Amino acid sequence: MSQYFIPAVFMRGGSSKGVFFHAKDMPGNRDAVLLEVLGSPDPYGRQLDGMGGGISSLSKGVIIGPPTRDDCDVDYLFAQVAVDKPVVDWKGNCGNLSSAVGPFAVDEGLVRVADGEALVRIHQINTKKVIHARFPVRGGRAEVRGDTVIAGVAGSGARIRLDFMAPGGTLTGALLPTGNVIDTIEGMPCSMIDAAHPAVFFGAADLGLTGTESPDQIEAIPGMMARLDELRRLAGVRMGLAATPEAVGLAAPRIAVVGLPADARLLDGSVLPAAAQDIQVRMLSMERAHRAVPLTGALALATACRITGSLPHAFCRSGGVEIRVAQPSGVIAVGAEIRQDNAGWHADSAAVFRTARTLMKGAVAIRA
Repeated sequence: MSQYFIPAVFMRGGSSKGVFFHAKDMPGNRDAVLLEVLGSPDPYGRQLDGMGGGISSLSKGVIIGPPTRDDCDVDYLFAQVAVDKPVVDWKGNCGNLSSAVGPFAVDEGLVRVADGEALVRIHQINTKKVIHARFPVRGGRAEVRGDTVIAGVAGSGARIRLDFMAPGGTLTGALLPTGNVIDTIEGMPCSMIDAAHPAVFFGAADLGLTGTESPDQIEAIPGMMARLDELRRLAGVRMGLAATPEAVGLAAPRIAVVGLPADARLLDGSVLPAAAQDIQVRMLSMERAHRAVPLTGALALATACRITGSLPHAFCRSGGVEIRVAQPSGVIAVGAEIRQDNAGWHADSAAVFRTARTLMKGAVAIRA
C-alpha cells in the first residue's frame, strides 16, 4: 500500500482555508501528517502536491474533539504549517478559521442544536481561551447563504459572530507582556500586545513606509523583509516568547506596521478612501506579508487602539468600541471592550463578524 486515507473536511473560514480533522481520526504523528496533507515543505512555494495554497492563510490544519472544559462544547486545536519549511507551529490561534469551528461541530454531529441561531462554545486549546460562535442553523446544518460580505472573500454568506472572551495574555500571560504601552526596539517606538495573538506594532514612517503598500510592494523592497523579521524576533524575546531571537517561532509574535487613515489602492484595484477607515495596517507572519490581515491580528490591533498611550492608539481615528481596520483586501470592523483599573489594562472581550463554508468532505491521502 503506497497511500492510506484519513477522513477530513476542507473549509473556508473568513479569509483563510484549512483542513479540518476529528481528533479521533488524527494519527499520533500529527506534524508529519499535516506536512504531508498541506504539501510542505515546497521549495517552489506552491504546495502543488498537497491541499495548501502557497501562502500562510491557506496552509493550516484544525483538529476538533470533545470538550475538556465544562463551559465549552468542543475543543479546537490549530496548526500553522509553513510553506517552504518542514515546520508546524502550534502556538497561537487563527481567528478566521475559528469562524468555521462552530459550523463544523454542528454539521459533523459533535453539537446538537435546534434550528435558528446556534451558540457553540469553543475551547481554543492553543491559547487556553474561550470563543463563542453564533450563527444560523437550518435543517440541522449550518446555513451558508446570507448577505454578509467580508473583505478578501468573493460573494456573501451567512453571518457568524465570534466573541473572544478575555482575549488578553494568550501566549505570554499578559495583555501588555512588557508592562508598558510603549517600548523601544533599536531606537524605534513600538507597542507589544497579546490579545487573541501576540503582535508588535511599529509606525510605518519609522521604517520608511507609508502604511498603504501592497504585500508585493513590501516584499519587493530590498532588505525590508529581513529587517522586519529581525525586529519581530527581538520583540518576541522582549515578550518572553523565547530566550534568544533565533528561538522565536515563525508564527508568534506577528509584526505589523500602522499608519494614519489614507486613500489606499486595494488588491482588487479599487481605492479605499481615508474616510472609510480608522487606521491602516500591514501585517506579516510566517515570513510573508498578509494579503488579508489575520483576524487575531486585527483583534490585537483593535485592542491596542483602545489602550491610551499605545502607538496604535496614536494613529487610530476612532474613540469608540468598533475600529475600522484598513488592510490590503479592504476594511474589517472589530469591536473591543477594554478597561483600566488600579491593576492596569484589561481586555474583557473582542468581537467580529465572519462567514464560513464547507468546501469538501471526504478523505485525504497520506503516503505510507
